Amino acid sequence: MTSNRLSIRSAAALATVTLLAGLTAGQAAWAQGKGIDEPFRDAYRKTLAGKTVAYVPVALGFDLAQGWLEGLKKELEPLGVKIVVRDPNWNTNAGAQAVTTLISEKPDVIVVHNPDVQTYAKLLQKAEAQGIQVVQINMRSSYPSVVYVGADWVEVGEKATNAVAAACKGKSNKIAIVQGALSAAASAYTLKGVENVLAKNPDIKVVSSQAADWDAAKAKGITQTVLKQHPDLCGIGGFWDGMDSGTAAAIKEAGLTGKVFLATSGGGEQKGACDQVKSGAFDLDLSYDVPTQASNMAASIKWLLQNPGKTGTAKGSIYTTLIPITKTNAGTEGTCWKLGKT
Repeated sequence: MTSNRLSIRSAAALATVTLLAGLTAGQAAWAQGKGIDEPFRDAYRKTLAGKTVAYVPVALGFDLAQGWLEGLKKELEPLGVKIVVRDPNWNTNAGAQAVTTLISEKPDVIVVHNPDVQTYAKLLQKAEAQGIQVVQINMRSSYPSVVYVGADWVEVGEKATNAVAAACKGKSNKIAIVQGALSAAASAYTLKGVENVLAKNPDIKVVSSQAADWDAAKAKGITQTVLKQHPDLCGIGGFWDGMDSGTAAAIKEAGLTGKVFLATSGGGEQKGACDQVKSGAFDLDLSYDVPTQASNMAASIKWLLQNPGKTGTAKGSIYTTLIPITKTNAGTEGTCWKLGKT
């Protein structure tokens, strides 16, 4: 019996030695209960350290642009990535000049928020031809760069208009549309979503569809006129909550808050979205979730920087999941995000 036990132990020991001999040093250490070096982290960190990402929003002084920048810094700066910012401050020509200058400076990545579909298109193509990766955020140009991160604007238009149509049932069926800038992809694609829903709801009558150019004062003026002409208006579909603060103000001044259903969309920041819904200014605010967009951009950038090659050969989109903000969830912690706390 003792001889058999010794034989079994000897065989087990021999099997262990044989197993360890066939493993790498790291695997052998792990098999012995020791920690092992992660083989990829050093290369990952070395690849990202010292890289430069340039960021060109349409303007820096509003929640979307600030939230994206906060998220990019949070994800990239601890890895040694330098982020440079160019702020055109709503000036399209200044934005084009900024992108032109950046191409000559050759950052590794340019993140751009296009003011319209044409102005930056050839510049972005030139940037990628010169080996600069281009990430477009939330508003595309007509040139499809390596990656787009942002809202599915057709879906935004469809969901907002479905909500307005539902709110108008049994009422006048008269609605108004407050667009952004006619030349902006976000506005044009949102309008397509509106049209998709209207085609299925022939009873809904659009009494006004005008562009307010992302300007709250213009949105307020348009809405004031429409409400005077159509005091029985039952709903409005607005294209951005930053602009539709003006739309809501006109509704309030007319004493029609709660009677004219206002659906809009935005980045989901606390003051611009949840607080407005809680106050009754907006009935629905479709959030495209800026912190998630920033995280998606940062992940895309990390991947691109680790996979150098001919830029622009592979192209893709990352659409963020919409978060409908209503009075039901506007007061719930986590529905919206807060600037400075992303």
